[in-house]
Amino acid sequence: METIEPAYGTGPLLGIAAGAIAVLLFLVMKVRLHAFVSLILVSLLVALATRIPAADIMPTLLDGFGSTLANVALLVGLGVMIGRMLEVTGGAAVLANALVRAFGEKRAPLALGVASLLFAFPIFFDAGLIVMLPIVFSVARRIGGSVLYYALPSAGAFAVMHAFVPPHPGPVTAADMLGAPMGTTLLVGTVLAIPTWYIGSYLYSVYAGRRFELPVPEDGASAAEDGPERPPHLLTVVGLLLMPMAMVFLNTGTATLATAGVLDGDAAWAQALQLIGQAPVALLATALVAMAVLGRGRFSKDRVQRLVDGALGPVCSIILITGAGGMFGGVLRASGIGEALASSLESTGLPVIVAAFAIAAALRVAQGSATVALTTAAALVAPAVEAAPDMGGVELALVVIAIACGSTVLSHVNDSGFWLVGRFLRMDVATTLRTWTVMETLIGLVGFALAFGISLLL
Repeated sequence: METIEPAYGTGPLLGIAAGAIAVLLFLVMKVRLHAFVSLILVSLLVALATRIPAADIMPTLLDGFGSTLANVALLVGLGVMIGRMLEVTGGAAVLANALVRAFGEKRAPLALGVASLLFAFPIFFDAGLIVMLPIVFSVARRIGGSVLYYALPSAGAFAVMHAFVPPHPGPVTAADMLGAPMGTTLLVGTVLAIPTWYIGSYLYSVYAGRRFELPVPEDGASAAEDGPERPPHLLTVVGLLLMPMAMVFLNTGTATLATAGVLDGDAAWAQALQLIGQAPVALLATALVAMAVLGRGRFSKDRVQRLVDGALGPVCSIILITGAGGMFGGVLRASGIGEALASSLESTGLPVIVAAFAIAAALRVAQGSATVALTTAAALVAPAVEAAPDMGGVELALVVIAIACGSTVLSHVNDSGFWLVGRFLRMDVATTLRTWTVMETLIGLVGFALAFGISLLL
């Protein structure tokens, strides 16, 4: 797309941006219009309000939508296929039971959390939690104590990984909009996810388990503990979870060594390693291996095909919302609003990473959806990032984490995750606010503090 001359000055453009966000919140919260439709409608209204030439409006909308989906849809689609194969074959139960045996019953909550961290890499929050909860309930019954002591480390692990680590749609979308290298985002997100989970989720669960004595729900299924008749071997599960990370490291490691002059980055073998380590290639290879290894002897080829096909349906809405968020971002850039916001942030002296967190947090509290908060915040912050050319890959990844943290804090009654956790653990609204909401806020604040602290050292 060619650069379009802004029709207004900074003041009117910022006013249009504020009005666009207000309209978006009104449509999502009051009108209850689907976020996908709301984002498209607001993008069109912003294009008209900022007087983008009529001939350029549709190309601008479609370019923003398509460029975002080009990366997001690949990673999310392949990631959910891997997660589905691990889920239906009992991989989660195998991993959880092995870790409980290794850690011992006294550290069972820690073991369940670690198992959830590993299993959460390819599977989304709600699906992963539903798969793990029967295992959590079974362990809680066997050992005793409040169910929160066992459930919160697992739920927190899925929440952290869903927010911080590709191929989940949030970090993938933000990384794509901000131009952060996907491999670097994966590594930085994984490194920060572990201490964030330990401090914000596990340590808090120790307190909450003592403070709130909740029994294990009576209807919590325990049969899922052992999974199918022929669950995969533990090493198979761990190998599949680590495979894409190892492949991505080939890309980032080779690129780093080439930049340092240790090896010739133009050599054919170095280029091949970087290609193999691209996130879409890594997930494609892992998905193929998962279908072949996990399906062999358990499911027919037709059954495997139906399983992975069925996995795509539930994520369709998320993929489309992220694409619409990219459309909104494209309009902000083309209209000049993005540059106006970037110059305003620069004049306030507020670091980009702090502004990113604050914007995402405000949107999260206002309308509940972490996906909408993240995509909108990323679109608003992207021009400020582009105006800071000295930002390296790690710094860009840290801004991605800051946005993810802002979209995690203060989960309350307008968030579907709030009701999902409260319903499954049989908590009333007040108890859910005092446990789940507090934990989500701790996760967001701890993660942001770590990301901001590292950014100050770079």
